[in-house]
Amino acid sequence: MTAISKITPVSSLPAATDFGIEGMTCASCVVRVEKAIAAVPGVMSANVNLATERATVQFSGTPDTQAVLKAIERAGYEPKLVTQEFGVEGMTCASCVARVEKALKAVPGVVEATVNLATERATVRATAGAADMMALEAAVQKAGYEVRRLQNSMISDETQDRRTSEIATLKGLLIFSAVLTVPLFLLEMGSHFIPGVHELIMNTIGMQNNLYLQFILATIVLFGPGLRFFRKGVPNLLRWTPDMNSLVVLGTSAAWLYSVVATFARNLLPSGTANVYYEAAAVIVTLILLGRFLEARAKGQTSQAIKRLIGLQAKTAFALRDGQFVEVEIADVVVGDVLRIRPGEKIPVDGAVVEGNSFVDESMITGEPVPVEKTVGAEVVGATINKTGSFTFKATKVGGDTLLAQIIKMVEAAQGSKLPIQALVDKVTGWFVPAVILAAALTFAAWYVLGPSPALSFALVNAVAVLIIACPCAMGLATPTSIMVGTGRAAELGILFRKGEALQSLREADVVALDKTGTLTKGRPELTDLVVRDGYTVAEVLRLVASVEALSEHPIAEAIVAAAKHEAIGLQPVTDFQATPGFGIEGIVDGRKVLVGADRALKKAGIDVSEVAAKAAALGDEGKSPLYAAVDGKLAAIIAVSDPVKETTPAAIKALHALGLKVAMVTGDNKRTADSIARQLGIDEVVAEVLPEGKVDAVKRLRTGGRKVAFIGDGINDAPALTEADVGLAVGTGTDIAIESADIVLMSGDLNGVPKAIALSKATIRNIKQNLFWAFAYNVSLIPVAAGVLYPVNGTLLSPIFAAAAMAMSSMFVLGNALRLRAVNP
Repeated sequence: MTAISKITPVSSLPAATDFGIEGMTCASCVVRVEKAIAAVPGVMSANVNLATERATVQFSGTPDTQAVLKAIERAGYEPKLVTQEFGVEGMTCASCVARVEKALKAVPGVVEATVNLATERATVRATAGAADMMALEAAVQKAGYEVRRLQNSMISDETQDRRTSEIATLKGLLIFSAVLTVPLFLLEMGSHFIPGVHELIMNTIGMQNNLYLQFILATIVLFGPGLRFFRKGVPNLLRWTPDMNSLVVLGTSAAWLYSVVATFARNLLPSGTANVYYEAAAVIVTLILLGRFLEARAKGQTSQAIKRLIGLQAKTAFALRDGQFVEVEIADVVVGDVLRIRPGEKIPVDGAVVEGNSFVDESMITGEPVPVEKTVGAEVVGATINKTGSFTFKATKVGGDTLLAQIIKMVEAAQGSKLPIQALVDKVTGWFVPAVILAAALTFAAWYVLGPSPALSFALVNAVAVLIIACPCAMGLATPTSIMVGTGRAAELGILFRKGEALQSLREADVVALDKTGTLTKGRPELTDLVVRDGYTVAEVLRLVASVEALSEHPIAEAIVAAAKHEAIGLQPVTDFQATPGFGIEGIVDGRKVLVGADRALKKAGIDVSEVAAKAAALGDEGKSPLYAAVDGKLAAIIAVSDPVKETTPAAIKALHALGLKVAMVTGDNKRTADSIARQLGIDEVVAEVLPEGKVDAVKRLRTGGRKVAFIGDGINDAPALTEADVGLAVGTGTDIAIESADIVLMSGDLNGVPKAIALSKATIRNIKQNLFWAFAYNVSLIPVAAGVLYPVNGTLLSPIFAAAAMAMSSMFVLGNALRLRAVNP
């Protein structure tokens, strides 16, 4: 008899999670990764595919994504992560944010999920191929919210249109609610404050009809304009995940239901407790709608910077079509199109001038007010304004690839990020709303058992006040609104915070380390000295050296070649060219071996430079960079090149000192030259003779003693140091790689942007702390007041109506305080 083995149905197997992996090259890599993943607790199996560069992992229980990612990294490989961003609709408070983040993090493959209440966006980082958009959408919807997919082009009015529509809807609901609430309030409270109102009601419609009319008005308000609270709050209550809407629903429903019983079945209530609170339920709805309306308007103001950036783009362009320039929509412009620009027109896309010349106002991009001259070959930036001349240019970047589009992406990314200071808020809001409901229940119980007569009425009113006043809206808005306004203001000043975290880390910097070439200086060196030894002529050495340097991309090489051209010295062909970063270059010209470089390059080649050491020292004392030239293994000349310091550099260093910061210079120059420049500029520390790969070590050295280091650079060789530093600032006139590696980009290339960025950072974090203090202090102090702790002392009770007004004012205070950052002028 043949034994039949037990087969596990496919449906009963745990779900598999895919992980993208980079760096695998062979079968041994596969084995190494599989072994590393299999060792993770809870992993049932791991199957790694070299061709697809993907690992399929099955877990025995809840997937531990982070543990697998760390195992891959420990094995020496890089996990592939993708970032997805989408809108989330329906969030109203900090607890909503916590709920959506929790739902997204529970999706298999998600490594990190950040949700921003102010921008109403979620940013998710997940393993490549693991968490698709459908799974993320399903998780958000299951949590009780809706997903809004963002348009591909970052330069769109989609967000603004949606916010305008939201404001219009809230305005309509507010007016409708207020129109019904005012007479309801007068019917109930007018008799208490206005003489004759009670008699008028009794002599006309009568008390019972008055209650019926109040019931009708309150019911329309509660289940008309107030229905938006029920649609969100009730499902979240049923899920045992209450939010701010749930608090409103519980408070208003309790007041309304109690009033309904008092109106239609008053005999069910204890004697003396058959009071109605219709006006409280209606006024709460109206006041919260007012708060939401004002909040939506204020949120729109926090994103003014993005609106202005979007408004900068041109709508049309004059493109060359069939030999004629015709007006076309900006969306129809493609890379390679030749476009015409006339005086006063806005440049539509990025490109390079092919004919003509002019001056262009680039202040909206760089913050610099002086127009920049543009001639043939010069790059122009979309959204800048042509001033005087006319020219044609070839489009090199269009649509989402233009500099303006990249700036908008950077600003939006920074606005959507979460600072470390937000961690406290996240911890609190996770349990805050359930704690408030518990506090309201305890308040009701305490007043019902211990309170004066009518105890039931006192218990109801105080419990409703606790529910309404404790809304955590202000907590959720405290950080993101300040980030939005602060980063937006920075963008207007030509300072781009690529990462919101840099707002916090920059203000903590103790040392500002500056790369010299292109950052402190103009980055365009000039040949100042050429001292030849006996047996050589200046023209001969300059011809040999310039011929070799013509093959180098180093700024010093450009200065030497420019000097040769100025002297009308022709360059010769070069063979066997070789460049050694940090040392020098060599090649053969007219059969002669030419070596040009620093003293270490010649020493490495066995060439003695001691005879000209005194001259080199003298040149170094003048702030010049001495180089040596050897021909056929013999020292031929000493060359000096000077890179002029930017006019704005001295003022920037003084401003940094005024902020209490130490300034350090990191350079490949010899120590004597570096010290000379440092003395001229008042720089505190110098790290000289640093090879390109040594800048990371230089940053680490400056960090000794627990100091925080901000590094500023502009070149490709600065990228590792920008990444290593606690916060990296790239000069915007530098290379794309440096900019991509930085946390902050200074668009103008002006170092005065550094103290401005630090001042903005300090102002923004100070603003966030003010908001958080208000949000927390408000709730901590007023919840006990709403619960009635002051009643035994001086008879003070907080009406639910005043609680609703105070709750709305709390959010408005936070938003108004954040908007003050728009006026910051560092």
